[in-house]
Amino acid sequence: MKKNNLNYKNFIMTLSLLLSLGLVSKIAAQADPREDVKKNFKGVIELDIRNSKSDWSAYTRKSAPDGAPNVLFILYDDTGQAAWSPYGGAINMPTLQKIADNGVTYTQWHTTALCSPTRSTLLTGRNHHLNGMASITETADGFPGANGQIPAQCATIGQVLQQAGWSTFWIGKNHNVPEQDVSSGGSKAQWPTQMGFDRYYGFLGGETNQWYPDLVEDNHFIEAPYSPEEGYHLSKDLADKAIEYIKDQKATNPSKPWYMWYCPGANHAPHHAPEEYIAKYKGKFDAGYDAYREWVLPRMISKGILPAGTKNTNFNFLPPNISNPADYVKPWNKLSADEKKLFTKLAEVYAGFSEYTDAQVGRVIDYLEKTGQLENTVVMYAADNGASGEGSPTGSVNENKFFNGYPDELAENLKYIDKLGGPDTYEHYPTGWAAAFSAPYKMFKRYSNYAGGTCDPLIISWPKGIKARGEVRNQYHHSTDIVPTILDICGLEMPKTFNNVPQYPLSGVSMKYSFDAKPDGPTQKKIQYYTMLGTRAIWKDGWKAVAVHAPLTGTGKFDKDVWELYNVDVDRAEANNLAKKNPEKLKELVDAWFAEADKNLVLPLDDRSAMEIIGAERPSQEKPKTRYIYYPGTAAVPEGVAVNVRGRSYKIVGDVDIKSGASGVIFAHGSRFGGHSLFIKDNKLYYVYNFLGIQPEQTFVSSSTLTPGKHALGFEFVREKTGEHGEQIGTGHLFIDGKEVAKGPMKTQPGKFTLSGDGLCVGFDSGDAVSSQYKTPGTFKGGEILGVGVDISEQSYEDINKEAMRIMKRE
Repeated sequence: MKKNNLNYKNFIMTLSLLLSLGLVSKIAAQADPREDVKKNFKGVIELDIRNSKSDWSAYTRKSAPDGAPNVLFILYDDTGQAAWSPYGGAINMPTLQKIADNGVTYTQWHTTALCSPTRSTLLTGRNHHLNGMASITETADGFPGANGQIPAQCATIGQVLQQAGWSTFWIGKNHNVPEQDVSSGGSKAQWPTQMGFDRYYGFLGGETNQWYPDLVEDNHFIEAPYSPEEGYHLSKDLADKAIEYIKDQKATNPSKPWYMWYCPGANHAPHHAPEEYIAKYKGKFDAGYDAYREWVLPRMISKGILPAGTKNTNFNFLPPNISNPADYVKPWNKLSADEKKLFTKLAEVYAGFSEYTDAQVGRVIDYLEKTGQLENTVVMYAADNGASGEGSPTGSVNENKFFNGYPDELAENLKYIDKLGGPDTYEHYPTGWAAAFSAPYKMFKRYSNYAGGTCDPLIISWPKGIKARGEVRNQYHHSTDIVPTILDICGLEMPKTFNNVPQYPLSGVSMKYSFDAKPDGPTQKKIQYYTMLGTRAIWKDGWKAVAVHAPLTGTGKFDKDVWELYNVDVDRAEANNLAKKNPEKLKELVDAWFAEADKNLVLPLDDRSAMEIIGAERPSQEKPKTRYIYYPGTAAVPEGVAVNVRGRSYKIVGDVDIKSGASGVIFAHGSRFGGHSLFIKDNKLYYVYNFLGIQPEQTFVSSSTLTPGKHALGFEFVREKTGEHGEQIGTGHLFIDGKEVAKGPMKTQPGKFTLSGDGLCVGFDSGDAVSSQYKTPGTFKGGEILGVGVDISEQSYEDINKEAMRIMKRE
């Protein structure tokens, strides 16, 4: 009976399915359908099924062609050509050298001069303004070419490959999500898994602490899997995750090819590396950055990276009325002994960071080789812009000072010289090393008008598809050319319509032709404009026009810019200005720049200072408020959407029910390199404002101890004036239940606590601890935090304190 009942149920289910599919035209009503089956219906069903052809096209993904290649695109940050050993530099890169020996090295591959814009071109194959990425996402200003959001008209390489049958993975840095959406509750529309990537593991912002990273997996924030004391470093973690994703894919879908965009935090500040890698470079940079440029140039020429006869350009060539003082290079022979000691160590850390990360990438390459995947894997190894000048002329143990417009002090930095590269620093080398690692070109990152900002390393290998081994290619190309190249290799085209949206044409051209071309064969690239933070240039058929302008100066007057002209086919360093000798060619190129600007949504130009741009208010899905309430048990709130206490008075009140022995963080925002925290320690209430990591911390401690029970614990900063460098100066007041328990002078930093990461927390401190007086995560224990309010209105402390007491009574 049970068997018959099961058969009967199966019959009913089958019959319903057949009816819904229209395979049975008519079934006569029967008192007992089982009798019909016994007679003749079974045969009818079998006949209909055998003679019918199912159509699964609407439900089945496309499969990649047999033998389609994998693609691994490794993208470093902030690295000029003169840094790495395959290009003649002093930083040893064994994995990159292995790729170079097995493929081709490009000498004239260019980027936009800044990370978000370059990364957007590598995602879509369109120019950065068409992607809405005139600059980094944090500087979006709302104009069509600068809104910080990739439009639907620019489908990504991930989306195209994903639909064509590739698995798609994104590892590491993103920096293409609008700042207001880098949050748990924000829109995920521009997050990697919504932009064509099956899996994502990395950090969404422009930079992160390599020891305490701000991590996201797929669509949610996570904490690092283990601590620096246990051997954690982000570069190692990313390599582990890359191998894991490929292993998982091969375990279930071994026939599918994959595309992986692998973006380590290196070489962006903060420069963090294990001590044994830093030690490899001890003494290697003692001669200084002036001498390094003279040492590296002949090595670059001997490797075929530069033509014979190329000369180094001068450091400080821009006129005083144009140059940005923050980008000045101090002559090495005029430095003090202490300055040389510090600057040398900063370069050693940078080099150690780069090589250590290359070693981790090597683990991924080794895995591919051992599993037989490397032969048919296209490996592209590149950097997104020139070496970074954000370290100022003096270098820094805390790069956030640059973004706050606050000067570094040698004495303060020297305190950390034995800790450089470790968790206690957020370091960045001085501008001299940026210029040296971008030799022989002028300037560095942010300068789109000069090759020091845009001419970057790119090495490609594909054992199955590229015959050349260890050769150079001098064809002129750009980051917009990578997507067309990948599509060409994979036998695909960018669709004219994607998700029912007409697409912008690709801005780039395929580089595949160059794989088997002669080293000095003609390029198929015809024109490329450049614009970044007020700088601009254009390359066309071997000639380049350059507007003499410095970024982030706020000088404007773009109509007064002087234009220079270079024949970069023979003058790679842009040393010989031909504007006066060939005014017709110059006019042709300047006119071409304006035509490209019009076509690519470039205007208006913007050269405001970093503080002006980053500090500007931007739209949010939430209406502006003067009072914010935060609760425990949530992920850290990123700075882009957290309450903004910059440049104003503010009040913080935590509603806390204290039991015996309560301790830990009530409220924290930022890190040891800038932030503030309200916490309980030794049964006393503490508030620490960590001003850009400069010691000693500004500390307020209650004069009395806390008793069990419900309390309103708070702090108020009353702004009184603005200091010399934009800092706010005033008085801090610490309160317990409305009673002042500590008071003193205080200053707050003018800019953000961090460029990204280390968000606002209640009940713990994520990532790196704000104060040295507790260890992360500093989880609150011995009581309950009901909530924390932060007020940035002009109301008095007593008003918010009364509201806090009312909240507690309701609880």
